[in-house]
Order: sequence, then C-alpha cells, then structure tokens
Amino acid sequence: MTWLMLEANDITAFYGAAQVLFGVSLSVGEGEAVALVGRNGMGKTTTIRTILGLTPPASGRVRFGGVALNGLPPHRIARLGLGLVPEGRQVFPTLSVRENLIATARPGHWNAARVTALFPRLGERAGQSARTLSGGEQQMLAIGRALMTNPRLLILDEATEGLAPLVRAEIWAVLARLKAEGLAILVVDKDVRALSGLAERFTVLQKGAVAWQGTGAALLNERETLHALIGV
Repeated sequence: MTWLMLEANDITAFYGAAQVLFGVSLSVGEGEAVALVGRNGMGKTTTIRTILGLTPPASGRVRFGGVALNGLPPHRIARLGLGLVPEGRQVFPTLSVRENLIATARPGHWNAARVTALFPRLGERAGQSARTLSGGEQQMLAIGRALMTNPRLLILDEATEGLAPLVRAEIWAVLARLKAEGLAILVVDKDVRALSGLAERFTVLQKGAVAWQGTGAALLNERETLHALIGV
C-alpha cells in the first residue's frame, strides 16, 4: 500500500469575504503522480496556495509527511520538502540561469550539474539572464530551480501552458523520468491525455469543490464528464 505523503482533507479557503474552496480533499502517495484539473478559475491554483500556506485554509487539515501544515509559514512548509513550479514560471529575470538555480539550492541529490544534464539547454545558457530565454527554456529553468530545493514532492501549476508541442513533449518526458526515480508529483495541466500517461489519479475541481476523482483511464472514458468539467 502506498504511504500518503500529502493529505489535504476538507479544506476551505477565502479571498477576503469570498469563499473560494469548499471542502477540497486530495492526497499524493510516496512516489505517486496526481493530476489536479478543471476549467480556468475553478480553484486549482488556490488549492496549491492553500497547501503551501500562501492562502491559509480557513478550515480542514493539510499534512505532509505526517506533519500538520496548518498555521505554518510558507518558508517552513517549503523546507519540509515541497518544491513549487509556479504558474507563469516566475524566474528571476535579471539573474543568470546559473544564479537562478543556486538561489534556491539546498543540499541533496539535485545540484546544478544534474539539472543541466536533465535540461542540456540550461547548461548551454548558464551565463545568460533568465529574461533572454524562450518560454520553454524558462519553464525548464523553473523546474530546475524547484529541483534544486531537493523536494520530496514536486508541485507544478500549469506545467506546459503556452509551450510549443516539442517543448511540451520534453517536459512530459522529464516528469515521467522524475516519477520513475521515485519523486512524488502533483501537477496542474489542461492536457488530460498527456496527464493520463503520467498520473495514477485525477482530482477534478468545479467552482472550488471536488467534482470528480478517479483514474485517468476512467476520466478519458467519460466523455460527458470531460466536456462538462474540463471542456475537452
């Protein structure tokens, strides 16, 4: 039986007086990949922010590695082993590729040499400022920067949004390799077919609540659900 690394149970969250999450529950097991999907504005990013303490849950419980995260500041949560690849990449534009990587580095398995072996283009552009990179290269850098924290769980928000098909394929191949190496992954993306080749389980959000949970194969077989909840 897979040991649950991340557990979010019945979490709610607010932006000011407006409630945006309504009893969301999801989990990620050790070495498992889980997909979080839904139309735009359905609460996917807010769920990630709540897990990371950036938007503290109003109720419910979040645990990681058996540690309760409720009330912990984001930097302490990150140090427990959660690495984030944020929506929009958010690399440090004035820093070089090399400086972006070492800015977040923590001791462990992942270092600059391993990251540039995973993404050779980052090695080729090590001295360039991040602002000069293409969108795909910036996404590689964002993933590499998260890996440099040596996370136990990698969280990716909109993993391949806006990228060219060849770059998307490269990102999916890298994620499959990371999973094969035992890294747990929670990923938000719109490409359900690509996700189904990576993730064991899916959680679908609608209006800030869990509308469906199950395997990728089951979701692909439910065409009405796919269209109604995800728009594909």
